[in-house]
Amino acid sequence: MDKLKQIQKLLKYEFKNINLLKEAITHKSIKSSINNERLEFLGDAVLDLIVGEYLYHKFSTQSEGDLSKLRASLVNEDSLAKIAKELKLGEFLYLSPAEENNGGRDKQSLISDALEALMGAIYLESGLDSVKVIFIDLLEKNFPDINLNSLTKDYKTTLQEITQAQIGTAPKYELISSSGPDHKKSFEMAVLLNGKEIARATGNSKKAAEQACALKALEMLKNII
Repeated sequence: MDKLKQIQKLLKYEFKNINLLKEAITHKSIKSSINNERLEFLGDAVLDLIVGEYLYHKFSTQSEGDLSKLRASLVNEDSLAKIAKELKLGEFLYLSPAEENNGGRDKQSLISDALEALMGAIYLESGLDSVKVIFIDLLEKNFPDINLNSLTKDYKTTLQEITQAQIGTAPKYELISSSGPDHKKSFEMAVLLNGKEIARATGNSKKAAEQACALKALEMLKNII
């Protein structure tokens, strides 16, 4: 079975226009006239709407602020990459040899963008209801316990409490790099203890990247402290 048939089977959706599917899984590193950046832009907006409506109906008593936090937790790079990994989406991408050798098939930013592009492609072809059925199914399979506590944990505070209690110092965070278009920035942050870097992570905001850094650091410190 070729990659186009496989991915349609995993999505439980058959494209009428196979070229739209090819566009959705073509990374810009291919240097062709078509890549998935425009579809990713569209998919980003579509998922914001779908997840926003889903949460509105699911949590009838939550405030606007809490709903916004939940949505941000479900459509950020980390969460979308988790869904993309479950679909093995990286295996199906069209990448340049250089990007593939650079670990592109496992990069969170690439696979999360490709997932958004796929949802954008399905939206163009079949409309919002089709995307809603597909994405909410994927969402609930990967996040069976959707609630504010489980999705918006403050790992930075937990890390600081542990390091101050155990080694008498607070972690510091440094911006390593930022990339991507203005509507879809990706930030790489590092967390340091006593001037020594202990973890790096990326996110679609500095705060998200810091939280991801703190989580990685907590996992590492379990074996040290």
